[in-house]
Amino acid sequence: MPSWERDLGKACVVDRGSPNVERSDLSLEETHDAVSSFPVSEVHDPPPKNTSRCNVPSESMYKHLYWRSLKDADNFWKERALEKLRWFQPFTKTQHGSLKDGDISWFLNGKLNVCDNCVDRWAEQYPQRVALICEGDNSDESQVVTYRELQDQVCRFANLLKSLDVRKGDIVTIYLPMIPEIVYAMLACARIGAVHSVVFAGFSANSLAERLEDANSRVLITATNGLRGGRVVRLKAVVDEALKLCSCVQHVVLFRKSADPASFVDGRDLSGDDLLPQMRPYCPLETMDSEDLLFILYTSGSTGKPKGVCHTTAGYLLYAALTHEYIFDYHPGDTFGCMADCGWITGHSYTVYGPLCNGASTILFQGTPTYPNPGRYWELVQKWKVTQLYTSPTAIRALMQHGDEWPKKYDLSTLRVIGSVGEPINPEAWRWYFTNVGRSQCSVVDTYWQTETGGHVLAPFPGATVTKPGCAMVPFFGVEPAIVDPQSGEEKTGNNVCGVLCIKRSWPGMCRTVHRAHKRLLNTYLTPYPGFYFTGDGAYRDADGHYWITGRVDDTLNVSGHRLSTAEIEHALVQHPSIVEAAVVGVPHDVKGTAVFCFVILKADASEEGIVEQARAQVRKEIGPIATPDFIVVAPGLPKTQSGKIMRRLLRKLCCLDTNLGDTTSLCNAEVINSLRALVTETVLVERKKQMAAQNSRTSDKRTENSAK
Repeated sequence: MPSWERDLGKACVVDRGSPNVERSDLSLEETHDAVSSFPVSEVHDPPPKNTSRCNVPSESMYKHLYWRSLKDADNFWKERALEKLRWFQPFTKTQHGSLKDGDISWFLNGKLNVCDNCVDRWAEQYPQRVALICEGDNSDESQVVTYRELQDQVCRFANLLKSLDVRKGDIVTIYLPMIPEIVYAMLACARIGAVHSVVFAGFSANSLAERLEDANSRVLITATNGLRGGRVVRLKAVVDEALKLCSCVQHVVLFRKSADPASFVDGRDLSGDDLLPQMRPYCPLETMDSEDLLFILYTSGSTGKPKGVCHTTAGYLLYAALTHEYIFDYHPGDTFGCMADCGWITGHSYTVYGPLCNGASTILFQGTPTYPNPGRYWELVQKWKVTQLYTSPTAIRALMQHGDEWPKKYDLSTLRVIGSVGEPINPEAWRWYFTNVGRSQCSVVDTYWQTETGGHVLAPFPGATVTKPGCAMVPFFGVEPAIVDPQSGEEKTGNNVCGVLCIKRSWPGMCRTVHRAHKRLLNTYLTPYPGFYFTGDGAYRDADGHYWITGRVDDTLNVSGHRLSTAEIEHALVQHPSIVEAAVVGVPHDVKGTAVFCFVILKADASEEGIVEQARAQVRKEIGPIATPDFIVVAPGLPKTQSGKIMRRLLRKLCCLDTNLGDTTSLCNAEVINSLRALVTETVLVERKKQMAAQNSRTSDKRTENSAK
């Protein structure tokens, strides 16, 4: 069997029908196929390196703390909130509300400030402690920022925002690369009570404009450009295009990051480089209520319109700090290396808020794992004596392709915990990570969580729990998972069961609402299975009670650890004048986890010539490069029911080259299946040949380069 066929022949996971209106479409047949491949019997004890001084030193201690977090929840969280956070006024009640009502509050009537907890208290106690280690795209571009310097810069930035009449509750949009200013801006907003909305600096003008309009931001913070993998990303050009599509922005604060020319609109654009040094290095802290909004972060939704997930002040901060401390076994003096971009929740929780609330030294990484060579991560670990490394399975699989010799060139002995985030890590990548990076001496923490959860909900505890390759293992404190039957909505008790993953009670870090659309929060997360928080993922609880994630069960794709909406990609495709209909599904991918597979129907008089590349360009324009389709099939039709619903389950089966299509009696056009099967096979073969040719070309270039040396 050819490698491309074997790759696509891997089991797809559960059906991604809409959880709100089509719950009965969810089939566990494919979930059972995935479960059968899990290495449930491969168990790794906590490495000796992590058993001597762990924050949770034994399984019995974990079980005791977890039991308390459920049975004595109010006191458990009260104690930790008072110990971990600095309060202006203590809270009067630990929690209120229920998942059934959708009205959740934590630490009621408490007063505090996030910037005070992440910056000021450490600047007072340890002014010369390193707060930020900023690594540019090139390894010789480094900057160290102490807590005292961080306080100075954040105060200046806060005063800059106040000079633009930014007030408590205003939403400031941040569209920056991973440079120090992105952290200054986030913390400056927190300091004065403004709400930040960070938009990933790889999104298109259309995506940026949509988020600006929904947030109604008057102020946008950006840079002329960014550098990533040796490539210049022209952010200001994207901003200028976005602002033609929305009218809310009055001020653009611009940081110039190169000598390259960039437009400057008088009366709207302001030079952050000129203004920041003019601001006072002192700005008073705004007193914030525990439930005041801290930030909005937009994530893909099943309807195609991004959801503005809202996180509040005290609960989110406490949860980010505690999960950082316990899951990564953080201790004072550690250097924490989260490789995520702040445009995603991982960057918020584990590059900025969690580490800084714990007084850690945290790395801000602008580059990529393979530029200028595949030793970039390992050089960074050696250079800064990193103790915890946190990256994605996509990055790990990309590094695996370059062999075992790269990590062996560097001293990685300071590492104690190595983490994985964004999607379930496949067992092969887990073993490579554990053996070659962790030297079989580090704990591997495969973390499961979401933008909406604020922090980890399932993960191993270093020193306390065993690990299994590809397994998310056990719940964090206060999180009570449930495996629910997708047909009946009833909880499945006991072990060795699979279904949809839900959570039975609220926890401090969970999102409170969707910006300007609370009903959307209810419909997406709380009403599909009343009384539960619905994660949108399938899961398996094995015979030992450990949790495995089997994949999405809604209309989103997990591509390189980032959630993309199939509806949003379909909408982008039909913006092309020749495309009248589109359907998008996800299929397994060796590096990215999931590949984007698109089917398009053309107008009767449209030409197929060049349409595939035009369609890819259309998606890049509408959403951004991250959503670029891997495969596009120009189809004669789509499999539909008598009511006109596209049967995406069949499309996924075809894309996975699965000959067992299951029940097709509801199809109104069964004749289209054979045509689609032939087109899919041809399309995959052509794309694989292109990839092999590109790989051979790179290998040849590398040999030529080595010969020249």
